[in-house]
Amino acid sequence: MKLAILSRAANCYSTRRLKEAASKRGHEVKVLDTLRFAIDLEKGEPDLYYRSKPLSDYDAIVPRIGASITYFGTAVVRQFEQMDVFSAASSAGIANSRDKLRCLQILSRHQIGIPKTTFVREKRDVLPAIERVGGVPIIIKLLEGTQGVGVILAESVKIAEAIIETLQSTRQNVLVQKFVSESKGRDIRAFVVGDRVVAAIRRVAQGQEFRSNVHRGGRTELVVLDETYCQTAVRCTQIMGLRVAGVDMLESDEGPQVMEVNSSPGLEGIETCTQLDIAGAIVDYIAAQIDFPEVDVRQRLSVSRGYGVTEIHIPEGSGFIGKTIDESGLPEQDINVLTLYRGSSVIPNPRLKRTLEPSDRLLCFGKLEAMRGMVPEKTRRKRRPKLKQLFTNVDSTVEPN
Repeated sequence: MKLAILSRAANCYSTRRLKEAASKRGHEVKVLDTLRFAIDLEKGEPDLYYRSKPLSDYDAIVPRIGASITYFGTAVVRQFEQMDVFSAASSAGIANSRDKLRCLQILSRHQIGIPKTTFVREKRDVLPAIERVGGVPIIIKLLEGTQGVGVILAESVKIAEAIIETLQSTRQNVLVQKFVSESKGRDIRAFVVGDRVVAAIRRVAQGQEFRSNVHRGGRTELVVLDETYCQTAVRCTQIMGLRVAGVDMLESDEGPQVMEVNSSPGLEGIETCTQLDIAGAIVDYIAAQIDFPEVDVRQRLSVSRGYGVTEIHIPEGSGFIGKTIDESGLPEQDINVLTLYRGSSVIPNPRLKRTLEPSDRLLCFGKLEAMRGMVPEKTRRKRRPKLKQLFTNVDSTVEPN
């Protein structure tokens, strides 16, 4: 396998370990400076130049894209994808994970546990936002902060308002997030490679610091995750379009609460703590997957005229309930079920004899006209009104009419 590591820091621990692991396994590996690429576009011939010379063929890449070069870095990764080169992280996955708001928006739609979060711009919306996440103390986060930078704990409403107003005056976008007090300054970093968690550590903040980042003095300890935490970490990685990622989770009374998904997780802290060869696991996974580069399924399938991809929901009382996919008549209408979502379970390429149940969601490809009537109407979610108890002073000497 010919492997390229896209990194601006050839001597940093993570880059060195990946290069060593690949070389040890007999692979040809090079570290390429992400900013030295040039992207050439021409009909049917996407191409890349490196240091003004045509880039030779590579089987796979490992992007290590820094936050400051996200736009150009993801463009380079996207070009590799167009050239059918396997990438350990998709360009869309890197962009989505780098933006904390976008990441949480995607995860919340897929029923992943996250801390209550709100995003506002107007000063008058700040107080209601604080109330909706449960009141102070709250966490205030910069949208594109990394390694704990731009994460602030506000313990009073006045302080919170002042911090948010100051940050917004400098044209910074901020999130207001519930403070999960039961986590007690601890979080879990689960390192996902492919469809499994290869290592996990718990990071513990020291002293009065609430951020548990290792470079801020946080202490690390080995932890064995239960199935719920492992499934959550793997699902987050898959949903975000990443194959290698670090998933940061809080331990709350309601189960795992995902803070963020890191598309370029560092190796030093977790390898030192666990004494595991995580770099080797990454290289082994890539070597086994190089024949399956990133494919935009919706983009590829939607080019057929009159055909498209949509999701069909099976509500309570539907005539499909209790029938198999074959009996539902979908295949007869030229509708193929690509994936069945049942609760938190994902069933790819379900058999025609699979029985449908209430609340199932079917990802289908087929004739748009045939599927149009099956797509449920979008309805506004009805919010339950909050009733306030009314107290009245009634004179006991006055008889009711």
